[in-house]
Parts: sequence; C-alpha cells; structure tokens
Amino acid sequence: MKQLFFICICAWLAAGTVSAQQAVIAVEQPVHDFGDIKEANGRVSHTFVIANQGDVPLVINQVIASCGCTTPEWTKEPIAPGKTGNVKVTFDPEKRVAPFQKTISIYSNGKTGSFVLTIRGNVIE
Repeated sequence: MKQLFFICICAWLAAGTVSAQQAVIAVEQPVHDFGDIKEANGRVSHTFVIANQGDVPLVINQVIASCGCTTPEWTKEPIAPGKTGNVKVTFDPEKRVAPFQKTISIYSNGKTGSFVLTIRGNVIE
C-alpha cells in the first residue's frame, strides 16, 4: 500500500514538473506604426521578431490577420528556447485611403488563445 502511494505521489510530481515547461512568446514591439503611406506606392511590410522565452520549442501553428488586405508569413520551424523567429506582415493600401489599424493573431503552443500583434498607419492619396 505504501509503495502504491509513493508511486502515485512520484507520478503526480513528475506530471506537475512536465506541465510547468512551456514555450513563451515575446515581442519587443508588438505594435508597428507605418505612419503616412501613399496608396500609389503599393504594399508595405514589417517583420516582427518573435522570441521564445520559454523552456521548450515554440511552434507557431497559425497566424491570422483581421483583414484580407493584410498577409502574414511566419517561421514554420519550431523556435528553440532563447532563439527567435519572424512574422512578416504585408499591408495592401489599394482603395483604402484612410487611417487603419489591423491585428494579427498568432496561435501557438506558447499560450492558450492567441498572441496579438498590431499594425497601423494612414493611407494617403
């Protein structure tokens, strides 16, 4: 009986230790402001540097932009602890003369839900 109790306690402690390990997304600047951009100049891009501050590899499963005018590209390989990857966001200003603010949601093994990046600016003629 004591052995069974000891085994259960060890298994419980081991499970707690394993579950404590997690990938952690960090971005130095989660908001990028393009400022004024000319519609005639076409698409603009910004690359966010994504750091893994956790202790297991970070896997970015999906990146979704809030609008079809914004296209994300991201590092597909797992990002090792202490290393970085990229999320490049391209905004198309065609027929969008006005101030804008778009969000980009990153879904990964690093956090329940999403980690949100933002781009903003003002499209002028």
